[in-house]
Amino acid sequence: MNSPATPRSNAQASPAPAFIWPIRVYWEDTDAGGVVYHASYLRFLERARTEWLRVLGFAQEALREREGVVFVVRAMRLEFLRPAKLDDELGVELAVLQARRASLLLGQTIRRGDVRLLEAEVKVACVAATDFRPRVVPEALAARLDNPQGVRA
Repeated sequence: MNSPATPRSNAQASPAPAFIWPIRVYWEDTDAGGVVYHASYLRFLERARTEWLRVLGFAQEALREREGVVFVVRAMRLEFLRPAKLDDELGVELAVLQARRASLLLGQTIRRGDVRLLEAEVKVACVAATDFRPRVVPEALAARLDNPQGVRA
C-alpha cells in the first residue's frame, strides 16, 4: 500500500504520500446496500490526519495541552470517484501540499489497492484551543513538515 500517488484527473502530478493509514470498511460505515455512506469518508480522512500527526510525534491532545493549539478543518474539496463497499480494505493517503504559518493544505486520497476512490484537498487551520483564533503552527511541528522523510504508518 505504500506506493506513490498516481496523477490526478486534471493531469497534475500528485506528490507522493507522506503517510498511508489502513482502514477497513465496517457495517456502520455503509448504507443498506453495503456501499460506504458519503459522510463515512470524512471520518476516514480525519482518522488518517490524526494518525499522521501522532506518527510525527504530535498527538492532538498533547498539542492542545502543551502548545495550546488545535487544528480545525477550514475548507474541504472532495471528489468521489468510485464507491467503497462493506469489508473493503482501504488506504488513506496524506501529503502536505502547502504549509503556511497558521494553516496546512493537505492532499488526501482513499484507495482500494491501486484504484482511487476519493480525492480530497483539506485546509486545516491552527487555532488557539481557548478562543479559536489563528495561531502559528508550533515550531517543532513545522520543522517536521519541512523534513517528513520516513513517516509511515
